[in-house]
Amino acid sequence: MIFDIILGLSVFLISLLGTRLTILALRKRTVLMDVPNLRSNHKAPTPRGGGIAVVMAIVIGLLLADIHYSIVLAIFLLAAVSLLDDLISVPPWVRLLVQAMAVGLPLSLRHAPIFSDALPLWLDRGMAALLWIWFINLFNFMDGIDGISASEMICIGMGFCLLAVFSDAFSHNLFSYSLIVATAGFGFLWWNWHPARIFLGDVGSVPIGFIIGYLLLMASTSGYLFPALILPAYYLADGTLTLLRRLCERKKIWVAHSEHYYQRAVRAGRRHDRVTLYIFGVNLLLILLAVFSALHPHIAVICLAMAYLAVFMLLGFFAHDRTGLSHDSAAL
Repeated sequence: MIFDIILGLSVFLISLLGTRLTILALRKRTVLMDVPNLRSNHKAPTPRGGGIAVVMAIVIGLLLADIHYSIVLAIFLLAAVSLLDDLISVPPWVRLLVQAMAVGLPLSLRHAPIFSDALPLWLDRGMAALLWIWFINLFNFMDGIDGISASEMICIGMGFCLLAVFSDAFSHNLFSYSLIVATAGFGFLWWNWHPARIFLGDVGSVPIGFIIGYLLLMASTSGYLFPALILPAYYLADGTLTLLRRLCERKKIWVAHSEHYYQRAVRAGRRHDRVTLYIFGVNLLLILLAVFSALHPHIAVICLAMAYLAVFMLLGFFAHDRTGLSHDSAAL
């Protein structure tokens, strides 16, 4: 446990100080600068390469925690292509191909089934790959306002840490990996809180989505299926419902937009930090429900229903919120 505390503190400091150095370096250059446009939720040019430091902090932590080499290789592959996409636009099919390679490597090395022995191996692996790729892109799509993705890293990471500690079947690997994600998120949040001084960029959000997706699969195959569905509930609901709405409207789903529920709240006048705090508050409830679902399996379905009810209530509030126009618009 002492090693884990030192590890978490080290990852936090690397993320915190590394992001600061990244800000200083990028301010001297015009590359990786996010210039506001009509769909932007920020008003001033802001560097978007903060993920470089955060991903390096996570990789160093995972290597010290002795994670399998395939995960680290996949993170580097995703980070390299995503950095290229931040610099010059990479076609969507290329990004998807690289993501398929990234998730395919660790899945191909796994011998046990992900979901069920009743499924053919190819179908089991295929379903896991599709869900993993979807979460990678969902996490990237949802990184749209100050502090939101760092907060999600913290809440999902700390949620799994609590599960690993309080459940009967303690999983040290799940605890260590989750702690690394959470502490890296804390380090980045210092610089990404409203008004943000730097953004993750694709170089950060894509690899981070990959490693959180790995944690979700790892948890679901370790007896924590319901917690794995509960902890990312806000991102899953907002991202998926927005995608379905855009599909119904025959819009290009791979094109950047500002139509997520949390973005609609910001555009209605809510400040970034207020919206992020609403989501953070719901995430705290999700952590509580996830732990309860693991400790009391007989009420796991009820916990899952309560989690998504709370999320849908928040989405409804964001969709119909107009009070921010009078209260917060001056602080955007």
